[in-house]
Amino acid sequence: MDNNTPDRSSVLINGDKETVWDAITNENKLLQWYAPGSPWKIPHLKTGEKVTFTLMPSAYNNLTEEHQMSLTIEKVITYQEFALYLDSQQLLLSFILVEDEDGDYTRVTINSGGYDESLANLKALVEGKELPFV
Repeated sequence: MDNNTPDRSSVLINGDKETVWDAITNENKLLQWYAPGSPWKIPHLKTGEKVTFTLMPSAYNNLTEEHQMSLTIEKVITYQEFALYLDSQQLLLSFILVEDEDGDYTRVTINSGGYDESLANLKALVEGKELPFV
């Protein structure tokens, strides 16, 4: 069961923390599930590093042209937390991973509401299923 509230989005994924971590920190995987087709540039996975995200127009937004955003990596705790600061909106976006005792499932929680579709895509990608929101 997913415990989503206005201030957080969460999903339980059938996958180990290493696979899930790769999906949220690898720019090629992010391209597939987070606003699919919108490219990420993550030069180095370390605190203070500048990241670029280019949101492309899609059925899920009202854009008519691409919108480039600059982010700064705030926290990297391997297999536990990946946090990005969205510079223009002064917003911290944090992905927190918690693996179950057996290592079969990993819960991903984002510190903000409204990410249910993105997390549904992440779950589908990791579990090898068709992405529901493309």
